[in-house]
Amino acid sequence: MSPPALRGFGPLGLAAIVVILAGNFLIAPLSAVLVLLWAYASQMPWPELGFVRPKSWTKSIVIGALFGAVFKLVMKAIVMPLLGAPAVNAHYHFLTGNTAALPGMIATLIVVAGFGEETVYRGYMFERLGKLLGSSRRAKIAIVLITTTLFAAAHYPDQGIPGVEQAVFTGLVFGGIFAVTGELLMLMVAHATFDLVALALIYWNVEAKVILWP
Repeated sequence: MSPPALRGFGPLGLAAIVVILAGNFLIAPLSAVLVLLWAYASQMPWPELGFVRPKSWTKSIVIGALFGAVFKLVMKAIVMPLLGAPAVNAHYHFLTGNTAALPGMIATLIVVAGFGEETVYRGYMFERLGKLLGSSRRAKIAIVLITTTLFAAAHYPDQGIPGVEQAVFTGLVFGGIFAVTGELLMLMVAHATFDLVALALIYWNVEAKVILWP
């Protein structure tokens, strides 16, 4: 199993793509773990997947957390109501006041959303599509649109149309940022914070209270 073959688009490379993308159908975030294994086996340089050492860990984490929190509040208070989304997320309403479920949900959001989805939809897919489409401005725009479409579609089974609509916005924003920076850390923190703020709004039953658009 040669590293170049794993990184290419021959039979072995295509098989690796199929296996990696199928991982989450078994258990999330298996796809992200498989990406890391594929990168190690193929001797893929980690920076090509967005795993870049930041100039300042503290700055990246703080910016990511603040951006993720504000982004979620703007989506919940203004954008989603304009799209006609329900004030309350019925699918996850069972988490309201459910202290017993908090530790598991917090861990899931950090690992699955923050680490898992950013590794797959931004790091891995951008690298694979970049090899096919190139690095021009048009290619990057196309990659953002393709990954956003796949990211949004993945949210339909458990969150329905509102989940897809929200994922379109987050996919475009996170994808656009990654297309410019090529760095995952800030996005991982922002994505995890985005979902943790959503969890907090549900847990404290204040989803409807933060809506600013009548």
